[in-house]
Formats: sequence, C-alpha cells, structure tokens
Amino acid sequence: LNDAVHWSAELGGGTRVALIQAGRFRSDAGALLGVVPRMLWNGLVEGEIDHDHRLLQALNCLLVETPSGRVLVETGIGDRISEKGRAMRRYQGTWILPALEAAGFAADTVDAIALSHLHYDHAGGILKQDGSLAFPRAKLVAQLAEWEMAHGSNPRLVASYDQPELSLVRDLGLQTAAEGEVEILPGVFVFPTGGHSAGHQGVLVRGADRTLAFLGDLAMRPWSANPKWVTAFDDFPLQSVAVKAELFARAAAEGWTIVLSHEPVHPVGRITRDRDRFTFEPGG
Repeated sequence: LNDAVHWSAELGGGTRVALIQAGRFRSDAGALLGVVPRMLWNGLVEGEIDHDHRLLQALNCLLVETPSGRVLVETGIGDRISEKGRAMRRYQGTWILPALEAAGFAADTVDAIALSHLHYDHAGGILKQDGSLAFPRAKLVAQLAEWEMAHGSNPRLVASYDQPELSLVRDLGLQTAAEGEVEILPGVFVFPTGGHSAGHQGVLVRGADRTLAFLGDLAMRPWSANPKWVTAFDDFPLQSVAVKAELFARAAAEGWTIVLSHEPVHPVGRITRDRDRFTFEPGG
C-alpha cells in the first residue's frame, strides 16, 4: 500500500479495503441528474461543469483484502476503448491494471472481480489491450440477469453496454455468474438491487469492526443520497427509487461506510437520515 491508493481502511478481523481511481471521464450533467430540475442541482456543480455541460466522473474501484483472498470491485473503462470513444468521453488517467500495480497489488493476486453491472465504465478493464485477461486468476462475479441483459436486443436497455467486448468474456462470466446474494469470500457479499440495470448489484464487505458498502450506480455522487434523484441512465427508475430508500435506511441504521462509484473528490462517507430523505456525509 502506498501513495497511489486514494483511501484505505481497516475493517477489522484482517479485512481491509483500498480505493483506487482508474482514471476519469465526463458525462452529460442533465443525464446524470435525470428529471431533477436544473435549478435544484446547478449550485452543486458550478465549479465542475464544463462548456459542454458535462461533469467530471471518477472511476472508483476497490481492492478488498481478506484472510481468504482478494476481491477487486469494478474495473473502470479500461485500455481497449477507441480513440474516438476516449475523445468523446474525455477519458484520461491510468486504467485499473497499472493503477493497481502502482499501488502495490499484482494482477495475479486478485481472486475475484465483483462488478456492480456490465456497463462500459464498470466492466471495461477486464481485458488488456491485446485481448488477454487483465486479472488471469480472477473469477468474474456479476448477476446472471446482467449478462443476459447485456447481450439482449432491446436498443434502449443495451445502449450502455459494449457488447463486442463483453462477448469476448461472456463464457467465462457465465461460469461464475451470481443468482441472487452470494458470498464471494468470507465476509464479502454481492446482492441484487436492480434499478440502474436489470442485473445491477451491490457489494457488502463485513469486517469485525465495520461494514462497507459499494452500491454501484445507485450511489454515484453525494446527491444520489436522495432516493428520488435518479439518473436518466437508470433503466428502471421507479425500482431505483424504491431500492435506494430501502438500502439507504439500512445503511444509516447500521452505520455502513459508503463508497460512491463516480465521486472524484469525496468518495467515502456515510449516509444519514434527513427527515424523510437521506444525506451523504463525506469522511472515511
């Protein structure tokens, strides 16, 4: 562990987590805030929004170390994105494999990769530029429903997937796909949430002293703590609203540490109740 790690914490019982950002990119602000009127969110992003009305998005990944092995949560956009795609999304920075190695973690020590879902900005780092596996020993853990949706034919639902890339690892992914809640390693769980995508899942890490949750794109940025603020990228927005309210209530009651999937500045904190809604309070 060294300065290339953006944040780390001991959860107790020999379990620790490290946050590593695998680059950054930009997304349309209106799409990220969905149907929320701009007058409500403009003040939150004034120093961040660019001339094309886009926001800076971090690609936050987690390395979970337990006495039983290592789990990588998310892989970011990766290194196989085309130059056109790189320019269009203003993608920059170090992708997950060299970022992990710079932080002191060798690729062949990762036992499992837990993917909240298979959108291009979460599953793009599975492969290296030459098409070989970036993490050769790791099993891929995404929900079976997500693999099925990613290779479907509905143009609205598959728009965020890079189908040609995913087809290269589909057989491997299906061998270890999750169906419901699964304990990947002792204390490291994935559980289905839906909402953002059909097979979207959260990751829960239970140490002896504290519990950490990575809720994927149900908790992208601090304003995601309001369950009614869902993105235009959510395929099932009403489900997102309902499951966020349920998860955030549990997170607040149990004091979970929350890691946001795309927050570039303050990605770690807690969710607290604020009357009939919730607030994200940064702090590790």
